[in-house]
Amino acid sequence: MARGRFRRDRQGRFKVGLEGPEQQLLAMLPGQVLELLEQEDASTARVFPVAYTDDARAEADYREMMGGQLLQQHQRALDTLASTAAAASIDESEIHQWLDAVEVLRLVLGTQLDVSEGALDVDVDDPRIDQFTIYHYLSMLQEEIVGALAAALPDEGTLGGEGTLPGEGMA
Repeated sequence: MARGRFRRDRQGRFKVGLEGPEQQLLAMLPGQVLELLEQEDASTARVFPVAYTDDARAEADYREMMGGQLLQQHQRALDTLASTAAAASIDESEIHQWLDAVEVLRLVLGTQLDVSEGALDVDVDDPRIDQFTIYHYLSMLQEEIVGALAAALPDEGTLGGEGTLPGEGMA
């Protein structure tokens, strides 16, 4: 089992345990994807999901209203990841930005590789093996971030028992 790369400390920050090559990769990839986003490359389509599949006018209105905001959100997340990739610790806001950025990276790379919901069986002779390796790494990293965030949530015992919030059930 892989070591956990993210661990919450007593101050509420997340200790980051990435090796040098991981830090370099996570500092480099966001810039590449930002370029694709700015060029409106076809591989970024999944980053901007269709909201209205059966109404072109509603979809155009949605894109006009939300497209810029969604692009800024992705840019902010990718910038945060790139600028904090070598950090020893990040705060809760930054780890959420990391999660968003990793999802953007996975969506773009997955689109380029034509990844679907099914299992990925990649031949070792496939010239895209390095890209698939990065895709798998990003998937694992995403899972570890989610795990670290989930571990930081209060357990049922601190909610007042039996899944109720403190003060619930009191008259």
